[in-house]
Amino acid sequence: MKKQSVKERIVETASDLFYNNGYNQTGINQIIAEASVAKASMYQHFRSKEDIAVAYLKQRHINWMGSLTEFVSNEKNNNEKLIKSFDFLQTWLSGVNYRGCGFQNIICDLPKEQQKIKDQVVLHKNDVKKLIHSLLEDKNNQEELGNELLVLIEGAIILSQIQKSDWPIIAAKNAAIKLLS
Repeated sequence: MKKQSVKERIVETASDLFYNNGYNQTGINQIIAEASVAKASMYQHFRSKEDIAVAYLKQRHINWMGSLTEFVSNEKNNNEKLIKSFDFLQTWLSGVNYRGCGFQNIICDLPKEQQKIKDQVVLHKNDVKKLIHSLLEDKNNQEELGNELLVLIEGAIILSQIQKSDWPIIAAKNAAIKLLS
């Protein structure tokens, strides 16, 4: 197994801390200590906690989009892929004890001046929207329907986090089935 670089250790450690503890509740010294790196080494790779958060969000985006795409890839048609995306949410969120979306979590925990982080959150959510819309290319009401499905997905994620349950995902899936029929 390949040994992780200092930069990889920092991002992995920060990812876990940001996701589980929150961005504001995680300090740079905690990241340095838990990643077992020297402060000078950390600053060779990242100028600030914000830059570490951007790296975390970029990696999370790649992983999440890849996992979703792979999860739905065996479905026969685009409607089935869209419906199957709710099963992905259920599997993912139950696996993290309904901790929720790292992008939703960080944006709610973000100081106003952290624009680079906000930009990554918007990029991720826009890419999810583009994916949904691409699966609706054959529909007359692609824009409206895609937006409604995105709201169902995002709402299911946050409400399942609040409720610590999968019933919001099941309800959103049922609503999506109705919208797509």
